[in-house]
Amino acid sequence: MATYGDRAYRLAIRITGNDADAEEIVQDAFWSVVRKIETFKGESAFGSWLYRIVANAAYQKLRGRRVRRTDLSLDEVLPFFDESGAHVEAGDDWSPRVEDPSLQTELRTALTSAIDELPATYRAALVLHDVEGLTSGEIGEALRISVANVKSRVHRARLFLRKRLGDYMTTRRRGNRHANVMTNVRVAAANSV
Repeated sequence: MATYGDRAYRLAIRITGNDADAEEIVQDAFWSVVRKIETFKGESAFGSWLYRIVANAAYQKLRGRRVRRTDLSLDEVLPFFDESGAHVEAGDDWSPRVEDPSLQTELRTALTSAIDELPATYRAALVLHDVEGLTSGEIGEALRISVANVKSRVHRARLFLRKRLGDYMTTRRRGNRHANVMTNVRVAAANSV
């Protein structure tokens, strides 16, 4: 429990997006492990077997809830190109601003929100790979999908997050420009009085 509890909970919360459901799923998963430990054949890592149980329980919980998108189209996440192959929209390089301490909380919130928008299957692959540090092979075993499918889901999830965070930073920058203009107008108006 001590070794896998937090990881199992993080996977469950990322799939379901709900604290209460995640706690219930992890509790049920650990009870399943206790009841069915004799079925564990040792062909894969124990963690992969446990994550599979957690993921199955989380997906089952989602099936009982509202219908949610299950796939990410590349059209949603890839940049647009013109006939010559150049980017249609020039992207801002907002990467230097992510180190700004005043933005850390906002960025964390924006990232969490973007992760929550991902379909559950993509969210699970991303969390297991980028947060938990599992290999593509281990994730494939845990989710019962091919390594190629794992890599595809992680890649598409990252593209989706990049787009969402880029949109957020661009919108935020425009908002700051607008706020600066309004401040300058107020200062100019106050000085003219």
